[in-house]
Amino acid sequence: MVTGSSSGIGKYTTIGLAKLGAIVVMVCRDRSKGEVAREEVVRLSGSKEENVDLMLADLASLDSVRELSDRFLQKYQKLHVLVNNAGLILGRRRVTGDALETTFEVNYLSQFLLTNLLLGVLKASAPSRIVNVSSGAHTSGHMNFDDLQGERKYSMFGAYGQSKLAQVLFTYELAERLQGTGVTVNCVHPGFVNSNWGRQSAGALSFFLKLVGPLSLSPEKGADTSVYLASAPDVANVTGKYFTKRKAVPSSKESYDKAEAERLWQVSLTLAKLPEK
Repeated sequence: MVTGSSSGIGKYTTIGLAKLGAIVVMVCRDRSKGEVAREEVVRLSGSKEENVDLMLADLASLDSVRELSDRFLQKYQKLHVLVNNAGLILGRRRVTGDALETTFEVNYLSQFLLTNLLLGVLKASAPSRIVNVSSGAHTSGHMNFDDLQGERKYSMFGAYGQSKLAQVLFTYELAERLQGTGVTVNCVHPGFVNSNWGRQSAGALSFFLKLVGPLSLSPEKGADTSVYLASAPDVANVTGKYFTKRKAVPSSKESYDKAEAERLWQVSLTLAKLPEK
């Protein structure tokens, strides 16, 4: 399963896995865009149509994430790879129907929820892998637990960096919790990729993206490490690491704060309305 797979890194991650013969579930928000992307994945990967499935979900809705999990579990008995790829960046603060800041919910909390809802089938399917697509922007992020939703102060890059740091903290905490289960979890910085990453924004960000666009990686190259972590035999037993360009590298100092990771886990359980674990 690959979230955010209608374009960019997600679509090329799907193509890469389909080329390897995997049955891939594409998670997209919009049906028409998803169908177009699905046809392209089939064509570029050479996969059979029945091996590329499309499921709809809006990661700005926790109920939609739960519905996605239910639909998947009704249809499939195994899940060997979950790639939490969906992400966005917003120039102004927006709130979802769950009364949560959108960047935090889409980039992190919904994927925390989806992963926890699918842990049972991932464990039952072991060996299996979870890949969280983070960003080098996590290094400038900080977990502001006193204003997690940016109600007092919001900045585009602050919210984005916090959400990506949350992914790294989540990855390390989950890796510890999954020791001995046969399920690995790693996160990845894909590089600066020319994709739809900032399409929701305007102003300075839009101008910046147009300016540096020619210097950015293609989505196909950006997807390379995600496909590698999801499939390569030499990382089958590697877990709790932060990767870029197929190499495990150190993440930010804050990302290794065990107390912060545990606090984030408990806060996330509450926000996602999951039972204590």
